[in-house]
Amino acid sequence: MMSSFVLWPGLGVLLFWSVGAYNRMVRLRSAARQAFAALDARLLEQLQLLQSCLPASMNASLLTQPGELLDDVALLWIGLRSAAAQLAASLAAARARPLDARAMAALAAARGVLDATWQRMQLTALDPAGAPLPETVQPQWEQGALHVRAAAEAFNQAVTHYNAAIAQFPALLLAWVFGFKAARPL
Repeated sequence: MMSSFVLWPGLGVLLFWSVGAYNRMVRLRSAARQAFAALDARLLEQLQLLQSCLPASMNASLLTQPGELLDDVALLWIGLRSAAAQLAASLAAARARPLDARAMAALAAARGVLDATWQRMQLTALDPAGAPLPETVQPQWEQGALHVRAAAEAFNQAVTHYNAAIAQFPALLLAWVFGFKAARPL
């Protein structure tokens, strides 16, 4: 009889703790997904800016006759367009699973490629014979990059809090039972 006075309240405490821990993990996972949605919007804005500065006649003018070599400026434009396409594809994959480590690694790599390609384009634009970029694009790009960095930092913090919650004992047992996986920051 005495053991039932200890057993039932103990089971009640365990049940309420489990529900609370589960709700906390769900809430933190949701916060990380919401932070990714903000990051997604900022990256889309940057891609739209990039699309607006690509030459409208890019397909026709850069693709020459078979066997004809492209000049350096044309190669830079093609590289920038390819980097943007890679980022768009990686962003679409990450949007489907924003807490998947592989999708975030691909997105981080695509961002690095686009940033490096943009830097090369900027260096070439300084050359008088280089690629012409509208004067307003660079300040807009820098402003967009600041917004992306802020959104990425918010996402990384949300992922850090989520990962910490699913790694704490005894909540990690619930995380294992319910299939909560660690996320990768950007």
